[in-house]
Amino acid sequence: MAKYERSFRGNFEEVLQICNDAVMQSVSASVEDSSQFRSGDVRVQTVVFERYSWLGGNRVSLNLTVVGHGDEIFVSAISSGGSQAVFFKINRFGEEAFLDKLSRSLDRYINSGR
Repeated sequence: MAKYERSFRGNFEEVLQICNDAVMQSVSASVEDSSQFRSGDVRVQTVVFERYSWLGGNRVSLNLTVVGHGDEIFVSAISSGGSQAVFFKINRFGEEAFLDKLSRSLDRYINSGR
């Protein structure tokens, strides 16, 4: 399992679009399901992505949660799956690669100072 979490200021819709675009760059990526919640000016979006990891030879998932309160944003992205072992993980290449695309795109957005 690999994890990326950040708190920053930004636009909720822009952040969701950046995350979706980054993950869906992979030809085998798909959205498995999603959920939305809104209460006043608090918004929460959870999306579960899945893709095939060519390097690992298996499927990996990425659970993305974006929380927005005004321009305050919190992102939590956790990838999992991909190991071929029964009792412990011996292969995390796919998990880390899946998460890297998203984290690089979000870091660019955050560092742009938009």
